[in-house]
Amino acid sequence: MTLPLDADNRPAHILVVDDAPTNRYVLATTLRRAGHEVVEAEDGTGALELLDRPGPLPELAIVDVRLPDMTGFEVCERIKGNPATAAVPVINISASAITVDDRAQGLYRGADAYLVEPIAADELLATVLANLRYARARRRAELLADRLSLLNRTTLALYSAADAHELAGVVAEGAATLLRCEAAAFLTAPEGGVLVAHTWQDPDAPAAGGGPVVHAVPAWPHPGEDPARARQSPPAAFEPPCLPPHLKDPEGRRTTLGRAKPHRPPIAVLTPAEAVATPDDEQLLDQLLQAGALALEALRSYSEEHALALTLQRSFLPESLPETPYADLAVRYLPASQHTEIGGDFYEAVDTPEGLVVAVGDVAGHSLDAAMVMGQVRHALRAYAVEGHPPEVILERLDHLLTSVEPGATVTLCIVLIESGDTLRVANAGHLPPLVRNPDGSTFYIDEHGPLLGLGLPHPPAHRVAVTPGSLLLLVTDGLVERRHVNLQDSLRTLASVVGRTTSDPEEACTQLLERLPADGSDDVALMAVRLTGTGSRPAGPHAR
Repeated sequence: MTLPLDADNRPAHILVVDDAPTNRYVLATTLRRAGHEVVEAEDGTGALELLDRPGPLPELAIVDVRLPDMTGFEVCERIKGNPATAAVPVINISASAITVDDRAQGLYRGADAYLVEPIAADELLATVLANLRYARARRRAELLADRLSLLNRTTLALYSAADAHELAGVVAEGAATLLRCEAAAFLTAPEGGVLVAHTWQDPDAPAAGGGPVVHAVPAWPHPGEDPARARQSPPAAFEPPCLPPHLKDPEGRRTTLGRAKPHRPPIAVLTPAEAVATPDDEQLLDQLLQAGALALEALRSYSEEHALALTLQRSFLPESLPETPYADLAVRYLPASQHTEIGGDFYEAVDTPEGLVVAVGDVAGHSLDAAMVMGQVRHALRAYAVEGHPPEVILERLDHLLTSVEPGATVTLCIVLIESGDTLRVANAGHLPPLVRNPDGSTFYIDEHGPLLGLGLPHPPAHRVAVTPGSLLLLVTDGLVERRHVNLQDSLRTLASVVGRTTSDPEEACTQLLERLPADGSDDVALMAVRLTGTGSRPAGPHAR
């Protein structure tokens, strides 16, 4: 970290190693008069033991070459060979080993300087100062490199945060790690409300498992607050929850703000005042806050775009279900979680001259384009059904529409025409098979199907199925049953088992299914339950078949 201009000249903690008491006294006295703190050892073993003790290391060691238990060269090698002490500068001194070969050997074996006794006081102090300046500069560079690496990792974590809750925790933990202190982060979530994440443990809360604790707090900082003023003087009235004692005094803490845009609510970081002590501290914290503000802005933009896309997606779905003598209807539509792109699941129910047409489908992909294709397919399906086309003809026309207007798009779609209270005509284009629950609770799938829509392939005739009045017909999209690492056939068997134990009432059946088979949030879910009343009849006419 950056020090004041004269910081490299500040006094140091120095180790002096010499077996001659007089020499130790002269060296130590000279250093102490210059303001340094000195610790002494009379041999190599004692010196290495001092360096192994817990606590701060000496910043520099002055080692006599002639020692009773080992040479000063060996002491230097041991110091440099230990990762914990390798950065400590070593100055070899000697009154007897004074040849060029001796001095060269000392430097080759790790010494940072070599002085020949008697040593003038000015020469000793200047050599000490030169080595301290170099060592301190190297330590600052290494520390800054480590902190920049940490900042880079924290920035990646910020942009990987799935929501504002996680983002607040990353900012708080990043600030605490960069500044080596306790920290709190405050931000306004895209969906509203202010979150605070802090790295200290609430005194009355259970352990948080090592991660930051996150709370909802009153709206602060105010969006119009001047960032420069807030940097220097945090609002005295602001009192975050669960502050540790040493941060309760506004004078003992520092608040730093960051914004992605001038009028956006800021991200704020609260730390002990003394933790931000140098220009490097300020710059690193500013970069962390800027990265956090940009990541929050990205979350906010995604949240707004996702909400708009969901609104558009819902606008493509039917506003209501028809009232018909053929059946009682209920539907559920669950969009994927807010972290997932919108999909193309849809449903439809249309009273037609031929009977009641019900359908559930799924456009491949998760994007706004998939939702747009879904809207086109659903509206076309409704138009073809109202015209009185049978299910297989509707599929053929939809396939032609896709290959002509949306080449490359594919859709799975199951259409069921309820001709009367006990007869179904099913045309399935690669969709999950419809499930029938008999009044006695037994179930069966209608497995006959043809190819996906959008491939330009012919579709087989609709499959006619006789059912018992009062039966429940279930049409679903794969978001209800597909799970990672689970075989689809196993999931379908589970669905049939659950449906067999549900009520035949469509509304209650939908509720029970979603309770017993909760969606995992990775895909949209469209679910239609149809109870056949047995009161409808197939009208005679030119389209009757």
